Amino acid sequence: MKIERLPSGKYRVRKQINKRTVTLTFDRKPTQAEVLRIMSERAETIPLKGSFQSRAEEYIHLRNDVISPSTIPGYESTLNNLPEWFRMMDISCITQADIQRLVNEHSANHAPKTTHNVHGFVSAVIGQFRPNMKIHTTLPQEVDYEPYTPSYEEVKMILDESKDDIRYHIPFELALMGLRRSEICALTLDDIDGNLLTINKAKVKNRDGKWVIKTTKTRNSTRKVYIPDFLVEEIKDKGEIFNGYPNTILVALNRYQDKLGIQRFRLHDCRHFFASYAHDKGMSDADIIATGGWKTDYTMKRVYRHEMKAKESQEIIYNSILG
Repeated sequence: MKIERLPSGKYRVRKQINKRTVTLTFDRKPTQAEVLRIMSERAETIPLKGSFQSRAEEYIHLRNDVISPSTIPGYESTLNNLPEWFRMMDISCITQADIQRLVNEHSANHAPKTTHNVHGFVSAVIGQFRPNMKIHTTLPQEVDYEPYTPSYEEVKMILDESKDDIRYHIPFELALMGLRRSEICALTLDDIDGNLLTINKAKVKNRDGKWVIKTTKTRNSTRKVYIPDFLVEEIKDKGEIFNGYPNTILVALNRYQDKLGIQRFRLHDCRHFFASYAHDKGMSDADIIATGGWKTDYTMKRVYRHEMKAKESQEIIYNSILG
């Protein structure tokens, strides 16, 4: 870094910050530390140039190693589906009015939740490279999501009908204990220790569309859950938990639903059933959260909206559901 003395007797320093030349002038010769401090402060106020597209790609690249492999394709899809006029804008020129226009156009043909997700991605990218920009967009009102909760009779019908189909019967049972299908597909026999099942990984697709094993969704998702004796025996007799992909379990579930003439629901809805049934049987809030791997009680209550009752052991509940 060169410090130049001007004919006026002042001192000048020039440096490239975010692809712009910044000039600092001092009445006396500054120290290197002073120049670096002022340059650092100036860097925070100078937005990085480049198209939103290029900066968004950089944003995604910076997170490759710290987020789920299945999240990257979602980011890329969101970016690619943004209109060209917005993607090609210089990120340093984007205004609140531009973001509002983007949201208005997107919400005309998409659900409110999708628009909220797009806005969240755009805000995150701009926040990365223009941290001083305040974003206060008016968003469409979201429609409250009411998850479908299978009835006790429906899940019993599925279990009874699939009892001779050991390939899918075990995954159905585990789903009714609150496991996600990605977690079920990543389990191995080494994850069983007596009646305790360790859940610490998931099978998901990466950005190349290949199935990979990664750590669980959140730190709270890594957990140990109780499984009853009869399920331990079923797994031992089979010699494995499930050898396949998450979607194949859903396909099998839908096949049984159609055969039985009951409403189709997702495998993930079995988590709804677990939370609802556990509440009704008196499992404590803390036990339900820990078993299902939810992040907070707020998340669980917001989604499932059930009142809490007195605590009962997991063994009683599981045997009641599955036995």
